[in-house]
Parts: sequence; structure tokens; C-alpha cells
Amino acid sequence: MSRIPATFERLTRTGRKALIPFFSVGDPSLPLCVPIMHAMVAGGADIIELGIPFSDPMADGPTIQRSSGRALKNGVTLRDVLKSAAQFRHEDGTTPVVLMGYANPIEQMGRERFASQCAEAGVDGVLVVDYPPDEARDLGKLLGARGVDSIFLLSPTSTESRIKEIAALATGYIYYVSLRGVTGASHIDPQDVAHHIARIKAVSKVPVGVGFGIRDGTTARQLAEVADAIVIGSRIVEEIEASPINDVPANVGALINRFRQAMDA
Repeated sequence: MSRIPATFERLTRTGRKALIPFFSVGDPSLPLCVPIMHAMVAGGADIIELGIPFSDPMADGPTIQRSSGRALKNGVTLRDVLKSAAQFRHEDGTTPVVLMGYANPIEQMGRERFASQCAEAGVDGVLVVDYPPDEARDLGKLLGARGVDSIFLLSPTSTESRIKEIAALATGYIYYVSLRGVTGASHIDPQDVAHHIARIKAVSKVPVGVGFGIRDGTTARQLAEVADAIVIGSRIVEEIEASPINDVPANVGALINRFRQAMDA
């Protein structure tokens, strides 16, 4: 059974919002994946999104594109992502793990096999960027039957009908893209974000997280006032890029802690 609902319930009871960091599995190296995950939890992460490396990540800006490219050069595959999740789960039975990626690796593995291996690895949710809702229904049924949540994206351009469609399908949480553009872009308008989150919450029963372009604690705190979760991706990848390889887990954990403190202040 997914750990995501219980995590949001616990946070709601304590008046806190979820902090969800993202990084690409295999960047800077596959052996560092699980240590980075543990450092994130120690720093205050509530849910971890693991990026599945892919050669053509269309929703991602240059920073995460480079990250995915480095992981692919390291030979990382979807199977490695699942193995890393399973290894983390052996040591941490509480923190939810979400896989985020694109349809091609899943289709190559096969949807049913993918869903089964997610459950076996202790994965709690899956977000596939380029599955439109109609194409995601079958995978959603396979995942749901195994206790794995289906997470979907919504954006500033989502129509009322699309919001209702996603709200009917989504479990775990909905990921709201805070701006028009790719990951790592800037110029977030908190008032605009609040408006669109209200639209989503009017029809959705699951929590709503905000991501894309959140680069500092001040912005995270502002958006946490209207959202249930804050997703940090490109800023973490930049920290990985800038850090000596042996210092990556500690530096990422410290960065997460700065976001956590800002959100809880």
C-alpha cells in the first residue's frame, strides 16, 4: 500500500507541508543514489522523486537534461532505478518513493512487468510525463491494483475539463507545474500559482504539490502557504554538479535542510 496518503496526513496534523526533492538516478554515479536519498531524508525530505534517465526528456530544462545525460553515460537503466529504490526501502520503510520519467523505458519493459516491479521494490507512486490521461488509464489500473499511486501533471494552461479528468484519475498527489516552460525556468508568480491551485482543489480530493523553478527558501515558503507540497529539482541537480563527488550526499542533504527550515519557519 502506498505510503503517500499517510505522509500527507501526518504533515497535516502537524501543520507542515511536504518537501519533495528530485534527482536523476545515476547522477553523479549509481552507487551514490541511495546515500543521496538517505541524506535527503536526514535533511527533512518527506517524499523522494527518483528521475528515470531518458535520452529525450522533453519537459526538462538544460540542468536536468544534463543530469539525465550523465546518468545514461553511466549506463543507468530503469532496472537500476528499481534496484536503487528497493535497496533504499530495505533501510527506510517509511519515506515514500516516487518514480518520475517518460513512457519509452516503461513501454520497453512492459507495463504489467513495470507495475509489478514497482510494487516489489517498494515504490509508492509513478509520474509519467508524456502519458496523456487516456493512455495512462491502463497503467494506472495495473499500479493501483498493486498499491502504487498514479501521479499526474497539471499546468497553467490546463483547461477545466482536463483538471477534472486528472482529478478523477490521480492518486497520491497532483503535481502542478508552476509556470509555462521547462524545469529550472524562473519568474514564478505566487498569486497566479495560488489561483490555479484553488482551481485544482475545487475538484480534487488529493493533495497538490508545486514544482518547476523553485530555487530558494523564500519562494518555497511562499508557495507552501497555498500548496500541500513543494518539489525541488533543478536546484538540487545544480548542487550535485557543483560538488566534489565525495561531498554530494552531505551537500544535497544540507541544501534540503535549508529548504526545510525556510518552509517551517
